[in-house]
Amino acid sequence: MGFKFTLGRSDPVDAERRPSAVEAMENAHRRHSVNDHAVTGAAEITVRQSIVPVSLVTVLFFMWGFAYGLLDVLNKHFQETLNISAAQAAGLQGAYFGAYFIGPLTYSGWIVRKFGYRWTFITGLSIYGVGALLFWPSGMKRSFGGFCGSMFVVGSGLSCLETSANPFIATCGPPKYSELRLNLAQSFQAIGSVVAPVLASFVIFKNISGADEGSLQSVQWVYLGIAIFVFALAVVFFFAPIPEVTDADMAAQSEESSANTGYIDKPLRKQYTLFWGTAAQFCYVGAQVAIAGYFIHYVTEAKPSLSSADGSNLLAVAQALFAVGRFVASFAMKYIKPRLILLAFMTGIMIFISAAIGTHGNAAIAMLSLVLFFESCIFPTIFTLSLRGLGRHTKRGASFLVASVSGGAVFPVMLGAVADARNTRVAMCVPLAGFVVAYSFPVYLNLCKAKELDAFTEVKTGIVESGEGSAQAELFQEKDLESGRVEEVKI
Repeated sequence: MGFKFTLGRSDPVDAERRPSAVEAMENAHRRHSVNDHAVTGAAEITVRQSIVPVSLVTVLFFMWGFAYGLLDVLNKHFQETLNISAAQAAGLQGAYFGAYFIGPLTYSGWIVRKFGYRWTFITGLSIYGVGALLFWPSGMKRSFGGFCGSMFVVGSGLSCLETSANPFIATCGPPKYSELRLNLAQSFQAIGSVVAPVLASFVIFKNISGADEGSLQSVQWVYLGIAIFVFALAVVFFFAPIPEVTDADMAAQSEESSANTGYIDKPLRKQYTLFWGTAAQFCYVGAQVAIAGYFIHYVTEAKPSLSSADGSNLLAVAQALFAVGRFVASFAMKYIKPRLILLAFMTGIMIFISAAIGTHGNAAIAMLSLVLFFESCIFPTIFTLSLRGLGRHTKRGASFLVASVSGGAVFPVMLGAVADARNTRVAMCVPLAGFVVAYSFPVYLNLCKAKELDAFTEVKTGIVESGEGSAQAELFQEKDLESGRVEEVKI
């Protein structure tokens, strides 16, 4: 069973008790859609109860890390095989990240609110699989436009997955460890972005020259294998235990902690921290993607004796530092407040990107590599801190934050224009400007929201399993959320 918020009702409604986390886990095996206005008790599940569903969803993070890691490799092979320019090849990234602007704000955001996380996972995987299958006819026709269209569909599926996976990881388990969970899960995304280019170089495109006809055939077979895998994974998620944390659950959770956090239910238009976080995320992701996309260009300019192959190897090292940074940040969040870690890592980015602009040679390459290390925890930490205290707006807020990933389609173009006019080192001022905007967010959090954020990390929900007669449950029954009452509904 669950409990539903009914707006504008003044008649008394009987509510015996609030559903427990145990009931939420029992309902996790049911494959029906979920009423987002029903309290299911899933917001109170413990670390032990969350291990299986969180582990399953973490597989998705590895998948889109792998898909992102293939982008630069595909750009290179398409340039050589299809005889297109670097600017044209950038259309692949534009298609991939452009899909992130459309999906979360339209269909994927609606699906997660209307039908729940399970069906959003299945929908995203299905779209991803269709996009992967489209690489086959695109390869047969040798159509770069077809490849861009296929990548747009792939990006649409992945944006659908991110719209559900990020808030699911952030809310599935004790709120105290929200930032830690998402950083740890996204560490596997970083691993995927390292594995993909290595696998491409040593397995997929081994002994195949760029202009070889076999290069496109290899792309076709790779994405056919991906399609088979994601369709199989969609079947796994159909049967998997997925606890549905509804917006009503998040509202109840926020209400319980209001004495310490000062939580007040406000309309979406007044969630200023969310919108600031979305703007910061847009600029940060754009800057991150721009740096990764032009890292090899920067290396060959900073030290002309190095080849593009050397630059690729150094990029792999930098991406490995990125993965290490996420694990380091995840471990640190066990002991240090996430807002302080976000500020520290953003400060590191500002220092080393500035140093990379002002230096040459090996020192410049080392500085830019360290930028990737400090980038590691920024996206998941901004994401979770922006969701704190959103209550009933949690899923919609997550849609805005995922849509901000579309910044990756904007900043690389600007950086490329400056690089063509001057050089790549000077062009790094473009991501620096993006980082300045992103840096304003942790400064704001630490100056204006520190007390509220710290109170959320001290919430005991999910740390100890709650019983049916808990004090929190009794407190909840007396609350009147959104000028409504709690109504029992069957789910």
